[in-house]
Amino acid sequence: MNEENNALIIIDVQKAFDDKKWGERNNSHAEENIKEILTFWRGRGWRVIHIQHMSDNPTSVFHPKSDSFAIKELVAPIDGEVIITKKVNSSFIGTNLEEFLKTNDLTSVVITGLTTPHCVSTTTRMSGNLGFNTYLISDATAAFGLTDHKGDFYDAETVHTISLATLHDEFATILTTEQLLKKLQLPDKWHI
Repeated sequence: MNEENNALIIIDVQKAFDDKKWGERNNSHAEENIKEILTFWRGRGWRVIHIQHMSDNPTSVFHPKSDSFAIKELVAPIDGEVIITKKVNSSFIGTNLEEFLKTNDLTSVVITGLTTPHCVSTTTRMSGNLGFNTYLISDATAAFGLTDHKGDFYDAETVHTISLATLHDEFATILTTEQLLKKLQLPDKWHI
């Protein structure tokens, strides 16, 4: 990764995920870690892409008329940053994300956001399959507990960890916020 061809993608860090209906989540510091990466990115003048999930269902917490549709203030977009809305799990389906990355010669992406097993995982898989050098930041994403088809419940940390395991070295390189920033700060070495 060099400074000219990378992008930070922040997926669905919306107030909708503060709703109690989701249950308990892991990694309560994910947003702070995203903010730390975002601050670093902005300081370098690198590309930032915000993904915002949008539902057509007027009762959804992701409906544009709902206050919870908004991106959390901690990582809110500033002028010049791209905002892409999506209606499905993948940030590449029904959007111009792939075209934007290719048009701007952005060959490496760093993915953060919510939630690990859903939109983050789906976007990460597609990013890897589309040929982008993909990095997923493990502590800059989070999961909620899930119940499987047999009725067995898996806590948020288990869901998060297994989701990361299914992606690592297959679709992306998994790093922590600290690992990412340390590697990016090495003088004359922009390779992750």
